[in-house]
Order: sequence, then C-alpha cells, then structure tokens
Amino acid sequence: MSRVRARVDHAVTAGTFSLDGQTFQVENNVWVVGDDAECVVIDAPHSVEAILAVAGDRKVKAILCTHAHDDHVRAAPALREAVGAPIFLHPDDKPLWDLTHADDRWDHDLSHDQEIEIGGATLRALHTPGHAPGAICLYAAELGSVFTGDTLFQGGPGATGRSYSDRSILEGSITDRLFTLPLQTVVHAGHGDDTTIGAERTRLMSRRILSRSRRLRGEEATP
Repeated sequence: MSRVRARVDHAVTAGTFSLDGQTFQVENNVWVVGDDAECVVIDAPHSVEAILAVAGDRKVKAILCTHAHDDHVRAAPALREAVGAPIFLHPDDKPLWDLTHADDRWDHDLSHDQEIEIGGATLRALHTPGHAPGAICLYAAELGSVFTGDTLFQGGPGATGRSYSDRSILEGSITDRLFTLPLQTVVHAGHGDDTTIGAERTRLMSRRILSRSRRLRGEEATP
C-alpha cells in the first residue's frame, strides 16, 4: 500500500453566478488535492490566477468539475491552457456546460465510482444529481474528506428551484450516496465553511421529522 502524501489546500475566490436570466455575486472555494509534486484541482471558479496561487509550482494532473454551473467552470478552459491538464465532467451536465462554453468541450467524462489517484490518495466520484443533473462529489477515504460542490453545504442541501435542478432527487442523492459515508467525514463544499457528514445527516433528519410532525398535525411545514 502506498503512503498517503496528499493534503488538501484551499482558497476563496469571488465572482458571479448566472442562470435563468439572473446574476448573483458569489464566493467560491478552491480545493486543490495533492502532494508536493503534483495535484488535482476541484472546480475552476472565476480566476485562473487564484487557482494557480494554490497549486503553486506543482504539476496539475486534472481539473475535476463537480458540476457545470458557470461559477464552477468559467475558468476551466483557461486553466487547462495554462497548466496542460484535462477537464473532467459528468456528461449529464452538458446542457449547463454549453451555457458557458458552447464552443468548447471538456476532455473526459467523469462517471460514478470512477477513481482518480493523487499523492497516494484516491478520489472516488459519486454521482449526486439534484442541484445539477451531472453533479458529482469526490470522496477521499484516506483523507477523511468529501468534496461536495453544491450538493451539500454546512446547513443542508444545495439550492434547487432553477433550471435542471430537483429537490427530491437532490435529497435522494444525499441520503443514498453521502449519508452512507463515515459520519466523521469532513465536507468540503463549493461555498462556505466545512461541516461533517454526521452533522448534516442529523440536521436533515431532524428537519424531516419536524416536517412529518407538522403534516400529521395539519400544520404547514416551513421550507
């Protein structure tokens, strides 16, 4: 068994998110996983320079996209050109990718249970549709971490209600694919602070119990 040399590096970069005719100011996390020699970049938000500052002088082996909303992939082609690394994306997110990069394409499809090795650690892709049809999370068992994009945050599931999203599918993905991970697994999301699988499982289950109780009493559940 190879020794785990990989670590998780992080920065925050700011820009915009646009969909369905609306634009919002957002801050995105930049996650880089690797050792002193090579790394992978998870999502490519806003600024190539900000991403390169985290990667440093390491060889970037891959750009792994958790989904294709523009605030997660806008800089992906430019980053690919800068570092010579291929872009990976789940093909179900093609309609969203095309909104930002209609004349370009990612390099490799990313599929459920696909494994990417880096620095003695393995990132396993988990297809978690709902926030976006091709959304994936990346689970690194050796690092006790999962990179969830916009599928799961500190505070609960990602947003739905916009094009290509579905709340019931999202909650099913979280329950079936994420809540089966060890409870102590650290959640590194696309926005905001870290949390754990255990904390978010408890939070979501508590909400479901409260909602069911209110329905039984004939009360309207809060969103």
